[in-house]
Amino acid sequence: MDVDVLVVGAGLAGLHTATLLARAGHDVLLAERRPRLVGAIRTTGIFVRRTLDDFALPPECLGPPIRRVVLYPPSLRRPVELVSDRDEYRVGDMGPLYVEAARTAAAAGVRVLLGTRYEGRGRTSFLLTGPDGPIRVRARFVVGADGARSRVARDLALDRNRHLLTGAEEVFAVPASDRPPTFHCVIDPAIAPGYLAWVVDDGRHAHVGVAGYADRFPHGMRRALARFSAAAPGLDGVRRPGVDCVDGDEAAEAAGVERRGGPIPVGGVLRRISCVDGLLVGDAAGAVSPLTAGGLDPCLRLSEHAATVLDEALRAGRPDALAHYDGGALRAHFRGRLALRRGLARVRTPVVATAAFALLRTSPGRSATRRILFGDASFPDRPHRKYSR
Repeated sequence: MDVDVLVVGAGLAGLHTATLLARAGHDVLLAERRPRLVGAIRTTGIFVRRTLDDFALPPECLGPPIRRVVLYPPSLRRPVELVSDRDEYRVGDMGPLYVEAARTAAAAGVRVLLGTRYEGRGRTSFLLTGPDGPIRVRARFVVGADGARSRVARDLALDRNRHLLTGAEEVFAVPASDRPPTFHCVIDPAIAPGYLAWVVDDGRHAHVGVAGYADRFPHGMRRALARFSAAAPGLDGVRRPGVDCVDGDEAAEAAGVERRGGPIPVGGVLRRISCVDGLLVGDAAGAVSPLTAGGLDPCLRLSEHAATVLDEALRAGRPDALAHYDGGALRAHFRGRLALRRGLARVRTPVVATAAFALLRTSPGRSATRRILFGDASFPDRPHRKYSR
């Protein structure tokens, strides 16, 4: 099979890059190892206001807007509540959103192969394995949209993520109520070492999760999630399906609980994310906020930059055009967030986390926190086309 571009991975980054290239008239093949896009979701699906403003995401795949954020110390007492006068967050129903994005890609001319695993790079082609056996693909360029531990990055000898958090969460439906949609965040290194635990309740679904450095969970991440879930804030009076499930994901799913988990790169955009043979997007490129661990806005913006550079290289017949896709230049925009990430990583005891809340409760502390949670800062803007259905 001969194509202009082989895209590996059907997350938002891969789907968006493939769609833009196909709309530009290029022959694009997208390979995704999952047989169904509604399974094995690895993201909470939180979209920030700037993403919602700049990209036309399917509204039926988005939950109600969230304006309220509550930050808790380890004791859960005297939390810091912040409320924006604008709609700041919406949680995507990621399975249907991926399916809709795949339909958009196919309508643009992308050939989407599900249940097809990327096996590696040969001397003259790339090897895939699909439901009917091996497929050899000759592509002018390959795009690695295959996650935080990208095999494409390894095959192209590009930089790879070394600074990773690991996260796990449970998602379940909640009954309608008069509770305001709220993002609850608990900073407790005993439960979420180096990051935080969360409850996102938008009035339709609750996401209950923890994330941190894998080697710092004293009894494992799943046990930390169970411990947090038993007393998580913001869910008083909500029936918790599957709380007695100890028999794995299938039992939890039967009880109405979806379990998610996976690595989260927080080392910032990698420096070397392109070569003459291809480039990386999304988590594979480290396009995740080092502080908040949010990756959906960066993945869409970086994908547009990637599509622009690949379009130029394909039209000009010059692979060296991919040198303009420079992670080092983008990384300079994240110095502040990288410094804050290093600071958060050093919070190792509940005593230190509790002391930090004394600062958060001050006027300057609240102001700085509002800028982080509700500010207009985003991944560096690049010229882009509107993402439409």
